[in-house]
Amino acid sequence: MEAPVVTGPVIVGVDGSDAGLTALDWAVDEAVRHGCPLRIVHASLWERYEGVASERTEDRPSGEILAEGVVGTAAERARRRAPGLVLTTEVLAEDAQSALLREGQDARLLVVGSRGRGAIADVLLGSVGLVVAARAHGPVVVVRGDRHSLEAHHRRILLGVGDHDVDEPAVRFAFREAAVRDAELDVVTSWRRSGHEPVDPSLATTEPGAAFAHRASELLDKALEPVARAHPGVRLRRTVVEGPAPRVLTERAAAADLLVVGARRRNRLVGPELGRVAHRALHHASCPVALVPTHDPAPSPGDG
Repeated sequence: MEAPVVTGPVIVGVDGSDAGLTALDWAVDEAVRHGCPLRIVHASLWERYEGVASERTEDRPSGEILAEGVVGTAAERARRRAPGLVLTTEVLAEDAQSALLREGQDARLLVVGSRGRGAIADVLLGSVGLVVAARAHGPVVVVRGDRHSLEAHHRRILLGVGDHDVDEPAVRFAFREAAVRDAELDVVTSWRRSGHEPVDPSLATTEPGAAFAHRASELLDKALEPVARAHPGVRLRRTVVEGPAPRVLTERAAAADLLVVGARRRNRLVGPELGRVAHRALHHASCPVALVPTHDPAPSPGDG
C-alpha cells in the first residue's frame, strides 16, 4: 500500500540571490500544481549577513531589517507569479542550515537554490544546499539549470533506480510528480560488469552483457510494478543502459524537467549522507534535482 503523502506546505529558502529567486519561482509553480500553501523562509545570523556590520536602526539590527526586505521582496514576487496562492513568510535569526532542516520536517517539499559563485556558479552547489540535501528528513529539491532549461518544459520526469530502490519513497514521489504534471516518467537503471564478476549460468548468452542487462531489467520491473498500478495514467518509459549511473543520469537530465534520486538515511550515522549518484546530480545536473530520503529503522539498543 502506498505511504501517505505529507500534506504540509512547500517551503522555500530565500537569501536575496538570483539563485534563491529562481528557486522561489520553481517553488511557487510546484505549490500551485499540488494545490498547497507556500512558506517562504529566510534565516541568517544578523551580524554575519553578507558581511554587513550589525548597526542598529530604530532599536533594530540592520541585518534584521535587511532580512525582512529579502522576504518581503520574495513574497511580492510570489504573489505576482500566482495571485491566488496561499503563502506565509518567516524571518529566523539563526543559521540557514539549521533553520531549513527544522522547517522542512513537516513540509511536503523543501526547495533551495543552487548557490555556486562566479565562473563556477553553474557547477558547484553551495554549502547550505549541500547540507540540507544531505540531512533533510523529507524530500528536497535543489533548483539547478539555466533559464533556458528551466523554461523548456520537456514534460518528462527522470527517475534513477538502483539496487535498493524497490518500493522506495523516491519511486512514489516520481510517479506523483509525473501525474500532476501530465508528464512522461523516464525510469532509468544502469548496469556495469567488473572483469571478475561471475555470470549466472542460467542467463549465459553469447551476447556480452546480456545477463547483466536482464538482471537490471528485472530490478526495474520490480521497483515499478506496485506503484504503476496506483498511477495507471502515467506514461512510462523504461530504460536499461550500460554505464556508471552518476554519468548516465546527469547526461539524460538535459532533457528532463526534474531528476529524482533516492537517498538512504542510516540512523546510526551522524554526518551528511550523499551517495555517488546524488552527489554528482546535485553538482552537475542541468535540471532541478529532487532528493527523496528513505530512513532505515533505528538500531536496537544492543546493535553494534
